[in-house]
Amino acid sequence: MTRKERYQFIIQYFLEHAPEAETELIYDNPYQLLVAVILSAQCTDKRVNLTTPAIFARYPQPAQLALASFEELFPLIKSISYPNNKTRHLIGMAKALEENFAGQVPLTVDELMQLPGVGRKTANVITSVVDNQPRMAVDTHVFRVSARIGLTLKAKTPLAAEKQLTQFIPEHLIHRAHHWLILHGRYVCVARNPKCSECGLKTACKFYSIRDRLEI
Repeated sequence: MTRKERYQFIIQYFLEHAPEAETELIYDNPYQLLVAVILSAQCTDKRVNLTTPAIFARYPQPAQLALASFEELFPLIKSISYPNNKTRHLIGMAKALEENFAGQVPLTVDELMQLPGVGRKTANVITSVVDNQPRMAVDTHVFRVSARIGLTLKAKTPLAAEKQLTQFIPEHLIHRAHHWLILHGRYVCVARNPKCSECGLKTACKFYSIRDRLEI
């Protein structure tokens, strides 16, 4: 199977089996999504969703969060990974929104990356989820799954993987493909003992073809 055929197979599979794939983070507006995505770094969406309601109730807008002290916010997120850094990032992010963007979440990658706690992956998530921009956020799931399947070749960094994926996936599908790969990595193509027996992508998967030959 050529690389082009592999992409075609996988895109068609997800269009048929996961046409409405979307983020599992719970949010009502771009500000809430930004808070949730910052908290989700190296943490499960499930844990983030248990944590954010108290934050949103106490700080419903960036203006309130910008006035929060470390001691006030930290207890609300102490169950999240890296709570010290994330507490500082959230307060700094809110202050930057108020000072530089009139309290509104910007929708360009460059502007988002000016905010504390926001790297390229987070900026790609916000722009793709909120605005359906053709941005591919490469987290550990996307990086692992795309390499295993054979969608990316010799990609040593998330940025290299992002460039390859956006080159071969049709632009109008990139914002959905991000969720396809994340959810597939979260529930099927897991890091240890991937569930190849129940995977609908094995026909096109380079990892499975090698594993299958070794087991014969």
